[in-house]
Amino acid sequence: MYIQYVGFNVGHDSRIYNFDVIDAKQSRHFTVEIRLEAFQPLLLRFQDGPGISFACVKKGLEEETDESRALVHLNVGEPDV
Repeated sequence: MYIQYVGFNVGHDSRIYNFDVIDAKQSRHFTVEIRLEAFQPLLLRFQDGPGISFACVKKGLEEETDESRALVHLNVGEPDV
C-alpha cells in the first residue's frame, strides 16, 4: 500500500489535506480536515498539518477490516494534536 500526499485546500475555517491511497486492489482518495483554530504556536504549526494528517490516514487504514472500511473523510481535533 502506498499513501501519497497530494496537497491541501483552504476552506473558510479549516485546511483540508488530500491523500491518494494506492494498493493492488484499488485506489482511494482520503481527506483530513483540521480546523484553523488548531494552528496556534502552542498547538500545531502549519508545516505539521501534512504529517499529522498522514498519520491519521495511516492509522485508519491499519485499523480497517473487511467489515469496517476506513473513513475517507477524517477530522483532526484538539485531542489528536
